[in-house]
Order: sequence, then C-alpha cells, then structure tokens
Amino acid sequence: MTQFKDKTAKEGEEAARVGLFTYPCLMAADILLYDADRVPVGDDQRQHLELTRNLAQRFNVRYGDTFVVPEARIPPPGRGARIMNLQEPDRKMSKSAGSPQGVIGLMDDLRDVERKVKRAVTDADDGPDAVRYDPAAKPGVSNLLELLATIEGTAPAAVADRYTRYGPLKADLAAAVVATLEPMQARYRELTADPGYVHEVLRKGAERAGTVASETLRRAYDAVGLLARP
Repeated sequence: MTQFKDKTAKEGEEAARVGLFTYPCLMAADILLYDADRVPVGDDQRQHLELTRNLAQRFNVRYGDTFVVPEARIPPPGRGARIMNLQEPDRKMSKSAGSPQGVIGLMDDLRDVERKVKRAVTDADDGPDAVRYDPAAKPGVSNLLELLATIEGTAPAAVADRYTRYGPLKADLAAAVVATLEPMQARYRELTADPGYVHEVLRKGAERAGTVASETLRRAYDAVGLLARP
C-alpha cells in the first residue's frame, strides 16, 4: 500500500507500526460488513477499494458467494476526485499538512476560509493566458479552477474561459466556498444544540447497522465452518 511505503521511505521502518500496516484490512471490513455495493471515495482511496474487492473476491472463490464485491464511485478527473492543498498544489489537501493555511476545514471560521482562498498559491506568470486549466504546467491556478468547477458542477476549462486574472477567480471561489459551507455550519449548530436528538439518531443507526452486519457475519461464519456466536 502506498501509505505504508511513503511513511517508511520518509521516516524509516520504525515509524510504520502494525496499525498502519493492517489499517487497509480494517477499512475493507467496514465496507464488506454492510454489503456496500458502491463506495463514494476520492481518487487517493482507489487502492483501498481495490484491496477490498480483492479480499471479497478471494473469499468468495474459496468459501462460496458471501460478500458483495463493491464498486468505487470516484469523480472524473477535473471534478473533485483529488482536492489539492492551497499552499502546496502538488500535494492533496490533508489535515496532516504542515501548514493549516492550505487546508479548508468544514467548520473553519468563514472569514478564515475567505482569507485562505485569496492567499492560495497560483503561478508565476500573470500574462493574458495566465488563467488556464493545465495541472502539469500550472498546478496552482488549476487547483482553484477545479474547486470552483466542482462546486458549480461544470468543467475547469469552462470556468477558466471566464477569467483573465487570478484576483477575480480567487474572489469568486472564496464566495462559492463560503456559500457552500454556510448551510453545513448552520445545520451543525442546530444539531449540537440538541444532543438528545443526535444520540437518538445514532442509536437508531447503530441498530440498523447491527442488523445488516450480523447477517453478513453469519454468512461468513457459515461459509468458513465456524460456530455462530451465542
């Protein structure tokens, strides 16, 4: 798995604990246990889905049809399959990034969100063809174009056609991100103000999930020849 290889390459083999090594199997179990047939993920999770599919297929071949083999639902290129860091557009946006200035959190103060977008890295040239979608040659501005295109449901190249300079693009993207986050944050505040309702939703969800998981686990026990749990 790439995460295991990357961590050992950067920090040495001692940094890669068994938890990192077995985590992909835990993710696979989370998917297979609930009979998921389609899993919406980003492009960086493609490898995890392939492992999940391999595990399900091997189990089914050896022990009989037991697990649903899931399909990955990954957005197409240019439509948010991989959101990049605002300060380091060659790296994906991640909470483990060195600087928080390149990462937008869903519950960030909206004024901070606007500042982060407006201070995002673009590219050195600012000529008449500066705003164009070219991830290889212009990763900074391409990242901003893809973000706005994803929010609007259009193509990055079509968004680029509307701009000739970075400033207006950043301003429009900041407004679009803020408008997207506002209702999420409002709903979050409503839910946190009523913890009893949240706990009840979680209880019902756990009940429903437990019913599905128990049936899947029973099939797996039967297929392998293990006695069912009491």
